[in-house]
Amino acid sequence: MAKVSWQYSRNPDWKNTEVILVDEQPPKHLVAVVGAGPAGLFAARQLANDGARVVLLNRDVKPGGLAEYGIYPDKHKMKDGLRQQFRQILAGGEIDYYGNVNLGRTEDLTLAELQGMGFQAVLVTVGAQGTKWLGLPGEDLTGVYHAKDIVYHYNQLPPFSQQNFAIGRRVAVVGVGNVMLDIAHWLIQDRKVDEVIAVARRGPAEVKFTRVELEYVVANLDLAAFDVELARVSPYMLAMGQDPAQPRALVDAALRRAADTQSQSRFRLMFLASPVRMLGDGAGRVCGLEIEENTLVAANGDIRARGLGVYQMVDVDTVIFAIGDRVDESFGLPTQGNEFVKHPDPCYPVEGISYEVFDPLAGRALEGIFVAGWSRQASTGLVGVARKDGTNGAKAVSEYLKDKPHYDPAALERFHARLEQLDKAVVTKDDLTRLEAIERQKAVQLNRENFKFSTNQEMLEAIGLGVISKA
Repeated sequence: MAKVSWQYSRNPDWKNTEVILVDEQPPKHLVAVVGAGPAGLFAARQLANDGARVVLLNRDVKPGGLAEYGIYPDKHKMKDGLRQQFRQILAGGEIDYYGNVNLGRTEDLTLAELQGMGFQAVLVTVGAQGTKWLGLPGEDLTGVYHAKDIVYHYNQLPPFSQQNFAIGRRVAVVGVGNVMLDIAHWLIQDRKVDEVIAVARRGPAEVKFTRVELEYVVANLDLAAFDVELARVSPYMLAMGQDPAQPRALVDAALRRAADTQSQSRFRLMFLASPVRMLGDGAGRVCGLEIEENTLVAANGDIRARGLGVYQMVDVDTVIFAIGDRVDESFGLPTQGNEFVKHPDPCYPVEGISYEVFDPLAGRALEGIFVAGWSRQASTGLVGVARKDGTNGAKAVSEYLKDKPHYDPAALERFHARLEQLDKAVVTKDDLTRLEAIERQKAVQLNRENFKFSTNQEMLEAIGLGVISKA
């Protein structure tokens, strides 16, 4: 039987309050959304709006994903705005949240278990939790890191917040996207290293960072070295029909709004250079990065880099790869390259995109399993893109469920009983409310813009859940 509720709406041009009767249909379907970053949160909202009961499962204690742990720490206004949106989503009565719960073949729960309990569909939005490497010699040396681990570290995501990263004085960051600039920002302003060298496989016209992000570090850019580097690669750019004046114009535009800096760190850009190997100092620590010089070639309508067989050594004591991410192969879904496999001929496409997981060995879709956000396409876009993709992934799920029968209420009983069996504390929406209040109070006490606990243990103890494990 449908519920009838009262809603009050005040028109600013009227003196009286308008009373509206709303016919609220009980949820028809039961869906698990795995991952509570922007894609998962906005997917949960869309599914609830479409009439589903949504169980949102998150590996971390807090929701937000890269919006919480990937955006640079001092962007308080942006983070607070996103947190407010996430609170509004989680306030929905048909959305349940369970944090500190891992999904995977050998984790707390598996996808097969969820389906066996009676979840009619599962939307995976866990992001790209795997680490993408190039397979170069020396990647195992101390001082060689992946950008994701560094970003999680300075954003205080457990357990990365507790790890020790041996950052030296001269740091090479491989990649030229916004993540590289965020890491350069941290190295320059927080670590105050001597030099940061951004290594780009292609030329200045192919950089992926924006002017706004460049503004945070451009005051430390060695302009003389940049002009020399631009002059060196200009012939290659001109051969491809590119304008060498445009990269300098980008830098000039960023300089006009450059952020203040108290650091003497030198920031440098090195173009047309592919890393070949890292050299060690004999004691297991990186001491150099060998690169191959490249030229630019046109291939299939794209501009690509091709090695020239000329090599040089860059004297650095830290190398950070900011080259994107890959999905976690241990999660339990078929993978291909850096991504989970999607159905090549989907039954429920949205805007021409497939969100359905496909098993290439069996030659069929995995019934009721969908992916969205970076789980669908690793390292693609920021919060706005994730929001849209999560919403569209939810629409694909809703279309799949359209003709399915009502869910069995006993499914939630089975799910809650399974959670009780886990040997760990599980975080709910009420717990999150308490945690946010405690962290706000801590920020006031410390006279800081923001405060967050650095470990799961601290968060759980603060809200009275004691320890991570119940044992």
